[in-house]
Amino acid sequence: MTDTTGLGERALKRAALHQHRFHAHFEEYFDTLGTRLDVPSFSRFTPECLRLLRDLSLRGGKRMRVVLLHEAARLVTTEPVDGLDAAALSIELLQTHGLVHDDLIDDSPTRRGGPSTYYAYRDRFPRHPQAALGLTVLAGDLALALSLQVLLDAELPVATRQAMVEVQTRAAADTFMGQIADLERDFTDDPDDDVLHGVADYKSARYSLLAPLQLGLLAAGEQPARYERELRRYARLVGICGQMRDDYLDLFGDAATMGKPTGTDLRDGRRSYTVGALLSVVSGSERALVEDALGDAAGTPETIAAVREIGERRGVPARMEADMRRHAERASAEAAGWRSRWREDAVAFFEQLPRWSIARTL
Repeated sequence: MTDTTGLGERALKRAALHQHRFHAHFEEYFDTLGTRLDVPSFSRFTPECLRLLRDLSLRGGKRMRVVLLHEAARLVTTEPVDGLDAAALSIELLQTHGLVHDDLIDDSPTRRGGPSTYYAYRDRFPRHPQAALGLTVLAGDLALALSLQVLLDAELPVATRQAMVEVQTRAAADTFMGQIADLERDFTDDPDDDVLHGVADYKSARYSLLAPLQLGLLAAGEQPARYERELRRYARLVGICGQMRDDYLDLFGDAATMGKPTGTDLRDGRRSYTVGALLSVVSGSERALVEDALGDAAGTPETIAAVREIGERRGVPARMEADMRRHAERASAEAAGWRSRWREDAVAFFEQLPRWSIARTL
């Protein structure tokens, strides 16, 4: 896992073990998938689609959702828990679905150091752009269907299986609505905090945080519906922290550390937390410069540097960091309230997680 300062040595060791074990399990899943799917015997495109999904899924990622799933089960017990492997596959296949469609929506050529699924199909069918687009959509759809199928096939009590499928179905639907709201936000002049927080909640927090929490608790025999409000509050707050940090790093992060250029949100015209914070404190020629840079796909590094310098001069980084800390402490306090019912060391992990989310440099 990348840049996990503050999570604690034992938690880091557990996280690394979960990640390593899951990667091997994910490889095995894809290696045997072709034998378990009823693939048309004549089809050449279907095996190619599965290969692209495998390549994208195994190419990288911190697997934090898998770690959260296992840590959620540890809230209840340290004993082995059936169903976590199936839940982990479901979570990461839903993530693969999201990556495929995100890259199509954003017209992104690369993902995790390799070609995006969309651009792989564009290279495969240079004279048939509509086919490339359609196959990309279908690849993402297949990943979504597989994420639900692994739960339906899990050797678990029927009630547990059904509850897990309901969690993932709701998470997927919420994420789709979050994607719609994300696109809508960029057509809104100066979206307020309610809009920005809502996008962060629907687009990422509900499937990246809430769903792993719910699935881990379900697998361990707990009924997360009894604690729905507090789990949602926690997931929303941590999701807001994470999105704020992503937006902050996009302009104020170190490009060398991140391995990618800064200013992507500006060039793409995204009205992120950082862009909103900038526009709220500038006027005159400074505001004109920021607004000219917003949505300018050809924006130069010099322009991005100038916007960054304006933000630093106006105290935007410090203001955003203070806001992130405020939300992180609220999330930590929410998790601290779980001690009355769940295991101390597992609660401590979730108490520390929000602080890690705002301290990371990647």
